[in-house]
Amino acid sequence: MRVKSSNPVLGRIGAAAQQPAYSVPGGPAVDYDYQGSPVQVGTRDVMTIDDVVVKTVTLLGAAVVSAAATWMLVPDTAIYPTWIAAMLVGLVLGLIISFAQVTNPVVLIGYALVEGVFLGAVSKVYESRWEGIVLQAVIGTLGVFLLMSILYKSRIIRATPTFMKVVIALAGGLGIIMLVNFLIYTFTGNITPLRDGSPIAIGFSVICITVAALMLVVSFKQIEDGVHAGLPRKYGWLGAFGILVELVWLYLEILRLISYFSED
Repeated sequence: MRVKSSNPVLGRIGAAAQQPAYSVPGGPAVDYDYQGSPVQVGTRDVMTIDDVVVKTVTLLGAAVVSAAATWMLVPDTAIYPTWIAAMLVGLVLGLIISFAQVTNPVVLIGYALVEGVFLGAVSKVYESRWEGIVLQAVIGTLGVFLLMSILYKSRIIRATPTFMKVVIALAGGLGIIMLVNFLIYTFTGNITPLRDGSPIAIGFSVICITVAALMLVVSFKQIEDGVHAGLPRKYGWLGAFGILVELVWLYLEILRLISYFSED
């Protein structure tokens, strides 16, 4: 039984992967597109792992370049407005991409650039207060990504239906909690115990990092299912988008956690 992801992008890939492929003796496999028309699996431009990797690197590269440009070019006096503006634009654009299932590379690269502006602004603020924190967070993020990739590839962690249900439920719950926390801060200016550097805040960040890391496994599974189902190549952009979103979340949580331990 398939598990529907809380990420609409990955959920669509997973749902599409459930479409059956049919074959006849001595002939090639025949799959059916979303309108029910039979297509030859071997003759269409299909999604591959290598293609998803290239698309993921493309989006990450765009985000890194944009972040570096923001760090170097945006003056300190404009860094907070840039942070807020990029966060809001990224949120809206991300929701549009997710729910409208946008596969246009121009739009997705544009989203990565906006996320880069946001990350560049956030990173510059944190680095100005805690020197060296950004490099530590980047290394931590890459380390977690590499670890989860190895654990998934070696099947030490298996994305079973039960595993996916639990991780997706946790991610959805954390998303709601973080949204409520953000609204409280926005309208009252009060920092809740979840983000004040207290032991509760440290524990919350550890939970977020753990769930973000496990969501990478869910993403890997959904992408793998899409590849095995022979989905059209354009869906590789959605898989890459999902990985980007989770890496951004992971980086921000690691950055925040390190800052708690860097307080004087």
